[in-house]
Amino acid sequence: MCVKKMSSEKIILDEEDIPKQWYCILSDLPKPLPPPLDPAQKAPGPGIAPLIFAKEVLGQEFSKDRWINIPEEVRDVYRLWRPTPMFRAVRLEKALKTPAKIYYKYEGVSPSGSHKPNTAVAQAYYNLKEGKERLTTETGAGQWGSALAFGCQAFDLKSTVFMVRVSYEQKPYRRVMMETWGADVYPSPSTQTEAGRKILSEDPESSGSLGIAISEAAEDALTNDDANYAIGSVFNHVLTHQSVIGLEAQKQFEAVDDYPDVIYGCIGGGSSFSGLFWPFYYDKVSKKAPKDVRFVATEATACPSVTRGEYRYDHGDTARLTPLFKMHTLGHQFIPPPIHAGGLRYHGMAPTLSLLTAEDQVETRAYNQLEVFDAAILFAKAEGIVPAPEPSHAIKGAIDEALKCKETGEEKTILFLLCGHGYFDMQAYDDYLSGKLLPYEYPEEKVQQAMNQLRELYPWVDKLPF
Repeated sequence: MCVKKMSSEKIILDEEDIPKQWYCILSDLPKPLPPPLDPAQKAPGPGIAPLIFAKEVLGQEFSKDRWINIPEEVRDVYRLWRPTPMFRAVRLEKALKTPAKIYYKYEGVSPSGSHKPNTAVAQAYYNLKEGKERLTTETGAGQWGSALAFGCQAFDLKSTVFMVRVSYEQKPYRRVMMETWGADVYPSPSTQTEAGRKILSEDPESSGSLGIAISEAAEDALTNDDANYAIGSVFNHVLTHQSVIGLEAQKQFEAVDDYPDVIYGCIGGGSSFSGLFWPFYYDKVSKKAPKDVRFVATEATACPSVTRGEYRYDHGDTARLTPLFKMHTLGHQFIPPPIHAGGLRYHGMAPTLSLLTAEDQVETRAYNQLEVFDAAILFAKAEGIVPAPEPSHAIKGAIDEALKCKETGEEKTILFLLCGHGYFDMQAYDDYLSGKLLPYEYPEEKVQQAMNQLRELYPWVDKLPF
């Protein structure tokens, strides 16, 4: 390990410390992950997945190998921004007057400004090797679409992105970034697919959802032989690719002779938080961790998939093209309010994270967007980086933890993931500063309505043994 420690507040690694393997959690879960279900067969099955995913990607989805080699071609692209820095937030600590030590791993230095290229580059590479010419996908706030556009251009692939309409309108420069890297970008629901046209016929003013955009992207891949589908969160292979974040963070803590007591991250589908905490979870289950580290996932009260949703089988998309996955869900028909944390507006949650939450291995917190932006402003003033709305939920959690330490006098070490910058989110900050944001909470009655619909659609699911 070659550590370039530039100051007491910034810990960076050398290129040789870019991980050579990803960590896959499947063999270390407290119980086996419930299998995906093919609703037509009323039995376990991958559904359309083999028709739209690269074979290597699908193999990683169900892999029981703990360590998966990272292709050198992928590591070569990673070198553009990895390893990413980890910071000790000394100025934030002083502002809070806390005895806690606060660290954050910063993924905003990537070409697209977030953690998403960690898997976009890998998925583009595997599809290139299997002869595909184009990848199609959905995006919420635009972070994933930007990353996939970047990953595709790195390997001379075309890309098509269906962007949730409210974000398409709120964040035009995300679209411009995707188009700069050669992507074709459509507001979703769109007129490009049957799924999109059906939604628009029922609601011409639909603001869209990730579930709808996934349906459009999956349909595009299903109906065009030149294309495969790529997904930016939720699936096991995506979270595995993101483990480079936590693997680097472990080395950075080793360099400063410290280790976290608690790790915070935001969750929309679960990829960034899982990428950070999975390697530390492995330390814990393999008895290598020097502390009994806690893992805390933070989400939006406007889209409380884990804190308010149920842990049950559901589709990953609105048109019900995907198999059924057991996960925390608000229902596949979920249409989110147009909050600014666009990346946290998915109805479901990663099955691995859902299982770990159900098994009390991961804690969860939900915050409204007003308190989240309060935390973001405090962080920006102390540390100088304007955070994206999504990781500002993790910042809120970390600040609350640090303030508890102030009350109790505990000298905890807190780690959180700053998975992207907020420099394309100025409209959100403008709305906050001008008093236009509301502390929205998703109604409980809508959750129950969606769960009742699921039970009516698939009454046989509750009789299964998993």
